[in-house]
Parts: sequence; C-alpha cells; structure tokens
Amino acid sequence: MKKLILAILVVVSAGTLSAQSSVAHVNSQVLLDTLPSRKAAIVKLQEFEAAGMKELKEMEQDFQQGVAKYQAALSGMSPVIQKIEEEKLMKKQQGLQDREQSFQQEMQVYSNELNTPILDMVQKAVKVVSERKKINYVIDESVTLYFAGGTDITDEVIKELLKMDK
Repeated sequence: MKKLILAILVVVSAGTLSAQSSVAHVNSQVLLDTLPSRKAAIVKLQEFEAAGMKELKEMEQDFQQGVAKYQAALSGMSPVIQKIEEEKLMKKQQGLQDREQSFQQEMQVYSNELNTPILDMVQKAVKVVSERKKINYVIDESVTLYFAGGTDITDEVIKELLKMDK
C-alpha cells in the first residue's frame, strides 16, 4: 500500500512557466479513501488473498498429514520404502514453498492491476484541478515533513475524482 501512496507523490506540473510558482497540497490517503472503486478493489484483493490462504492451508494440512502418516509407519518400513516416502514428503514440502512464493507474486500483480487505474485517475484529477487553478506543483501532505502555506486542493480533487469514478 505504501508503494501506491508513493506513486501519488509524483509532483504534478501544470505546464505553465511563470516568474512565481504556485504550490498546493493534497492528502492522498483522504483521496483514496473516498473512492468507491478503491473500496471495491480492496474487497477484491481481500477475497483473492483469502482464497489463496485457504489453498495454502489445505496444502499445509496435507503435508502435515503425510508427515504424521510417515512417522506412524516408520518402524515397519524397509529402508527403500522409507527413502521413497521421505522423497514424497520433500516434494510436497517443496511444492508448498513454491506455491507460497507464487501466491505472493500473484498478490502483487493483482494488486497492481487493481490499483493502477485508480492511481492514474487520482493523478488525472490532480492535474485537472491544478490546471484549472493554475498550480505548478502539488505535494502530498501525508508524506511531507513540513509545509506552511500553499493551497489545500484535496476537496476539489475529491469532487473531480468522484465525477471520474462514476
């Protein structure tokens, strides 16, 4: 999520050059929190994560059952069968680890897929308001150490975002 917010931090230029630069600020977290499409994206991502976690939990249970079965039958196994069963367990464990890694990558890709259009829309709304108000720079106040002055255009950007989000 922090990467998403950092993407918003990009300074948006109005494209007009003048002797004095005008600076405004927005609160990106407030912008994102007001968007219905972002709320829907969060729900979709949570559902995707829950399904993946369920799959991983089932794989983990299957592996644990295999280990328990192996340990229970260990005393009666020949060395050859013991080695075969150990290899099966190692393959299951490796499969589980591989799936965990691939799931993390899938989560990242899906998150990017859901959030990129939202971030583009936020940037576009900031640009529209900035051009309308002849603002040269827009700074995200949620990551600025100090600011005094400038114009808070958060409310105007929210209005523009809500129009775009329909």
